[in-house]
Amino acid sequence: MISTHPTSKRIILCIDNDEAVLRYEKALLERSGYAVLTAASAQQGLRLVTMCKCDAVLLDYNLPVIDGYEVACEIKRVLPDLILIMVSGSEVPTQALALADAFVPKLEASRQLLPMIAELCARTRDTRQKQEDLSSQIGDSPPRPSPSVAFEYGLRSLGIATRARGGFLMEEL
Repeated sequence: MISTHPTSKRIILCIDNDEAVLRYEKALLERSGYAVLTAASAQQGLRLVTMCKCDAVLLDYNLPVIDGYEVACEIKRVLPDLILIMVSGSEVPTQALALADAFVPKLEASRQLLPMIAELCARTRDTRQKQEDLSSQIGDSPPRPSPSVAFEYGLRSLGIATRARGGFLMEEL
């Protein structure tokens, strides 16, 4: 059985336009030992995911302006190994679900969310350890572009103008 309490503080980013849902997810996760970041819009979530080293993202599918599918595409394009859990109070298209590591209906969040996060984080930790072991045996692979550089390109493709300032992406006004 996998414990629902993390051994070290894992960082979970919650992206939802409903402030009440964000408060609920934050309280639920913090009580279970997670550090929680919240974003009330897709744009804010996309910026946070590149600036912070998150272990997982809880993403509401039904976001205004940029929907959960587009956000998931961008996250997986830049950080393909980041755990992405899609949450929704309604149906989610198959193409969006295909990008997520898991799906939790909002009505089931109180029961399913913590075990799901614990299981996915444990799996990811085991996979990363195996990759590090293999990498140390065969040497490092070629360098990849930094996530923030690649992510800035993705934000521009979504119509969000950005400029680098002190290592952080800032939305142009």
